[in-house]
Amino acid sequence: MSVVTKSIVNADAEARYLSPGELDRIKSFVSTGERRLRIAQILTENRERIVKQAGDQLFQKRPDVVSPGGNAYGEEMTATCLRDLDYYLRLVTYGIVAGDVTPIEEIGLVGVREMYNSLGTPISAVAEGIRAMKNVASSLLSAEDAAEAGSYFDYVIGAMQ
Repeated sequence: MSVVTKSIVNADAEARYLSPGELDRIKSFVSTGERRLRIAQILTENRERIVKQAGDQLFQKRPDVVSPGGNAYGEEMTATCLRDLDYYLRLVTYGIVAGDVTPIEEIGLVGVREMYNSLGTPISAVAEGIRAMKNVASSLLSAEDAAEAGSYFDYVIGAMQ
């Protein structure tokens, strides 16, 4: 939930106007909107590159996942792994645009650990893939923008651990 929505919902629940502090937070949110949209656009435009390079890094670091018996063994399972990485990158862009982790949490992290455990997928490998995406994405962004995007990648990684 964005700071705008949170502020309005909270104020309405208390039947009051927005406080000066809430208005300041909304002003800050709006003033950083163009930057957040630019970051999301760069990640979106480079998603294939980010996912492919991150997948390559993951498979080099964790050859067990692409070896016989591994969760990403074979062309179809490798594609499924890359599809999952793409999904998490998309969630990160949602969080960046919203300026909040709520979309990430509500859309994609509820029950994720249980799902991967039930599939026998090593969660540490998924987290490693997301960490690799963060590194690739950071190389495409300025230091300030990479720090902004990095916090959303870190949130997803943290949910995997």
